[in-house]
Amino acid sequence: MDSWHTNRLSAQQAKLVETWLPGVQLVSDLSWDLSDTAVLEVESGQRRHIVKAGGPANHHIGREMRAHQSWVHVLSLQNRAPRLVHADGPANVLVSEYLEGCVVEGMDAEYAAETYVQAGALLRAFHDQDVRRDADYEAAATAKALAWLEEPHRIKESAADGARAILSACEPEPVDVVPTHGDWQPRNWLVDGNEVRVIDFGRFDFRPAASDFCRLAVQQWRTDPQLETAFFSGYGPDPRGSRLWKVMQLREAVATAAWAYKVGDIEFESQGHRMLHDALQGF
Repeated sequence: MDSWHTNRLSAQQAKLVETWLPGVQLVSDLSWDLSDTAVLEVESGQRRHIVKAGGPANHHIGREMRAHQSWVHVLSLQNRAPRLVHADGPANVLVSEYLEGCVVEGMDAEYAAETYVQAGALLRAFHDQDVRRDADYEAAATAKALAWLEEPHRIKESAADGARAILSACEPEPVDVVPTHGDWQPRNWLVDGNEVRVIDFGRFDFRPAASDFCRLAVQQWRTDPQLETAFFSGYGPDPRGSRLWKVMQLREAVATAAWAYKVGDIEFESQGHRMLHDALQGF
């Protein structure tokens, strides 16, 4: 018979959680099977929590810890993001509070303007906490995208060659970077009543602010441009610069198509190919 953690956690990780949360019981396994990140909704002493854990090579748990330790407070103090309860870096496991709410993706709220007004305001509060000048970001991001093109993928040869030529010709320049979520979209938003909340900081890092718009730009904003207008009514001035934004979209498209192929996510891979076609048309 499976243990309470459905064997998603190592023995060390499970023991830590059992120490932190006496009598812990599984409520729901929310893990996404395309990665090795375990996401478990649990109960202990009539209180619910979220347990996240990963293997030794998993970087998402460490990123989430880093985000919570310094940057998520601006949202969690308003009950708009979860609070970190326990964490162990070497064991790659953390416990956060459980936030009430339903995932916005797939609900009417996904295409409601008010959702985007709130999401824009929350992101602005997160971004405004710090800004740094980074001389290396652009070169590293472009090198990573070019590396994806050397991995197995199903990108058309002409598209791959076009992307490679554009990226190789990019002259990197210093850019301002801020605390970013890394996956800012309805899949990681909750709605509780009329209030939007944010979860999953496993892709946190310092990046240009516009990088947090990449997912929305090719999904919901593409379907309904009024949602983009609503978002920036909450966020404020749009920081996207034409040249850097186009390069950012191209890198995101390459990474999406190649990563989705690697993990076998056919639908996301198809989105990546569409993104790449659109991005190349912009040059």
